[in-house]
Amino acid sequence: MSRELAAWLGHMGIRDRRVLDAIAELDRARFVPPYLSAEAYADRPLPIGFGQTISQPFVVAFMTEALELDGGERVLEVGTGSGYQTALLARLAGEVWSVEIVPELAARARALLLEDLGLENVHLREGDGALGWPEAAPFDRILVTAAAPRVPPPLRAQLAPGGRMVLPVGEAESEQVLRVLERAADGIEEIEDVLPVRFVPLTHLPPAV
Repeated sequence: MSRELAAWLGHMGIRDRRVLDAIAELDRARFVPPYLSAEAYADRPLPIGFGQTISQPFVVAFMTEALELDGGERVLEVGTGSGYQTALLARLAGEVWSVEIVPELAARARALLLEDLGLENVHLREGDGALGWPEAAPFDRILVTAAAPRVPPPLRAQLAPGGRMVLPVGEAESEQVLRVLERAADGIEEIEDVLPVRFVPLTHLPPAV
């Protein structure tokens, strides 16, 4: 089914051969709840618990392609979720740092990605992804898998010169758009809105008391 999905995504306009090959090699059914395994390859988001979803395959492929990975990048992912996007990034980049705010999802992803799949270039953390991963910054690429009203300033600051960020921007109950940011060497960012999308909202940890 993975190869059929990759072929279908190619027909839908995904052109990056490395992205399509990575999707063809990865069993998406491992990243959804067992009762939804028969629907794992449908082109729609699926619930993974705790109010979160695994994005539809086309959006995953589109966002991954938009990162323009060549294999050596340091990538920050905000929102590990089930770990499917993380596993794709691990096949396409040099190293991946991924942050998940939901403890149960973070634990599941750790067991699947690090123990079951044995991915050695993935670093996982439970926490507020909008804060990024400062001690590992700067990152060549940043991918955000939940929508915020605006680009979180810490993520903007952690994008390396020449780096590229892909994220959904917009309110939870209104129109959202997939936005691509590029940081030039002089610090000027180029912004392009490339696709209307609908994502769960980016959540934050409560402030310390």
